Amino acid sequence: MTRLKDLMDIFLQPGELFVGDAAFQIRTILGSCVSITLWHPQACIGGMSHFLLPTRSEAVPGQVLDGRYGDEALQWMMKDLKAAGVNPKQCQAKIFGGGNMFPGQTRATAITVGQRNGEAARLLLQNEGIEVVSESLFGVGHRQIIFNVSNGDVWMRQVRPSQFEVAAETAVGGCAT
Repeated sequence: MTRLKDLMDIFLQPGELFVGDAAFQIRTILGSCVSITLWHPQACIGGMSHFLLPTRSEAVPGQVLDGRYGDEALQWMMKDLKAAGVNPKQCQAKIFGGGNMFPGQTRATAITVGQRNGEAARLLLQNEGIEVVSESLFGVGHRQIIFNVSNGDVWMRQVRPSQFEVAAETAVGGCAT
């Protein structure tokens, strides 16, 4: 997946988000983390988050919003969209990520961090009344994401670990948890 020509390229690290206009493309790489993209088709303004956990374990009074947490990342992104003149409820949402990065080391019945993140993203958007038009969640491995803000397209490639890597992870991990 390569850089799209004539667009300014923004790469999100975990815990970051970005809101911009049609001059931008936003990229990231996700494992168990999740990205929510919001795009307004008429204004051609959109944003993307890269969060690590659904929410903080403890609320801290007076704490500034933190993009590492899904609920706060969505609030922050909605605030930035409003500042750009966009009603977030008129945006189209897409959700990506939540992959199992260690498939040989988890119980089949265990809920992974990625699953919690993906389910949280769905619920957060539903609670805000924002339509989810597409998603690619869960599975094994990581995803590479490119969001073209000029047209709302999100390109995604899921990279699954090779059989050797899965076997090596299982062997190194000792007993399954």
